Amino acid sequence: MENSSKPIKEHLQDFLDFCEVEKGLRKNTQENYKKYLQKFLHWLDQANLSSILPHQLTSDHVWTYRLYLSRTPSSATGKLLSKGTQNYYLIALRALLGYFVAKDIQSLPPDKIALAKADRGLKSIKFLSLEQIGKLLASVEPKDDISIRDRAILESFFSTGLRIAELVSLNLDQFESIKNKKDLELGIIGKGGKPRTVYFSERALEYIRKYLGIRNGIKNMNSKALFVNFRGDKKDNADIRLTPRSIERIVKKYAMLSGVPIFTTPHTLRHSYATDLMNQGVDLRSIQEFLGHSNIATTQIYTHVTNKRLRDIHHQFHSDPDKK
Repeated sequence: MENSSKPIKEHLQDFLDFCEVEKGLRKNTQENYKKYLQKFLHWLDQANLSSILPHQLTSDHVWTYRLYLSRTPSSATGKLLSKGTQNYYLIALRALLGYFVAKDIQSLPPDKIALAKADRGLKSIKFLSLEQIGKLLASVEPKDDISIRDRAILESFFSTGLRIAELVSLNLDQFESIKNKKDLELGIIGKGGKPRTVYFSERALEYIRKYLGIRNGIKNMNSKALFVNFRGDKKDNADIRLTPRSIERIVKKYAMLSGVPIFTTPHTLRHSYATDLMNQGVDLRSIQEFLGHSNIATTQIYTHVTNKRLRDIHHQFHSDPDKK
C-alpha cells in the first residue's frame, strides 16, 4: 500500500515517474499530462482544496471542476475551451486516478469521470491539390546544399505522409542502402511508440541521394541525423539535427515562394498525401496503416473530403429533369 496521506498535489511527480518507468510513455506524453494536470491543481488552489487527499475527492468535486473547464477561457486564444479540449484535461485526471488504483491508493475510480460528448460537426482539414503540390515542389530549385536538402524534405513528406516529429527523427544509417534502389520501405516508430512502415518513392529517393552526396562530403559531420543544419556547429556531439520549428520554417518559406495557400505546414502535406490516396481509390483501412492511426475514426475525416468532391461532380454532371 502506497502512502495515501499525501495531498493529491504532492502525487504529481510520482505519477509522472510512474508514466515513464511503468507505463513506458514517451516524454511528450508525460509533458502533456503534466500540463493538463497543472490546471486541475490550480483549480484545487482556487477552490481551497489544496490539502485534499486522494480518497477525499468526490464526484461533486469533479463536476465542479468540469464546470470550471467549460467556463474558463483559454489563456492562448481567449475563447472557451471546446468539448474536445476539455476532454484532454479529463483524460489526464482519469490517468491520475488510474495511477492511484495501480498503487492501491484509495480514490475515486477513473470510470467515474465520463468524457464530454465532442462538439458535433465535421472537422475540416486543409490540404493541397496535386497541382498545388507540384507548384510547391517546383519552387525548390536544387542548386546548392540547402535547396537540395529542402527539396529532399518536401519530397519525403509527400511521398510518405510522415509526421514532422517522425521526419526529424530519421537517421543517416536508415538510408545507407539506397544507392541503387528505386523505392524504399522503411520501418519507423511513430506517435505513441507505434511501429509502421513508410514508403519513399523513386523521386523522393533521387533527391535524398543528391542530398546525401552533399551531406556525406562535409568534414567533421558526426551527427547521426539525416536532416541537419548546415550552418550548425560541426564539432563532435554537436546537436545539428534540424528541429521541428526549423522544418516548419522551411515549408512556410516555399509555400510563400510558390504561391500556394499560406496555411501550408508539414501537417498540410500529410493531409495532402492522405487525400490523394483517398482520391485514387485506396481503401480506408490501408490509409489508416499508411498514416499510423490507432483508430480508424481518425482516418475517416478524409472521407469528408472525397464526399464533397463526389457531391461537386454530381452537381456538375448529373441531369435535373426539370431543366430539360
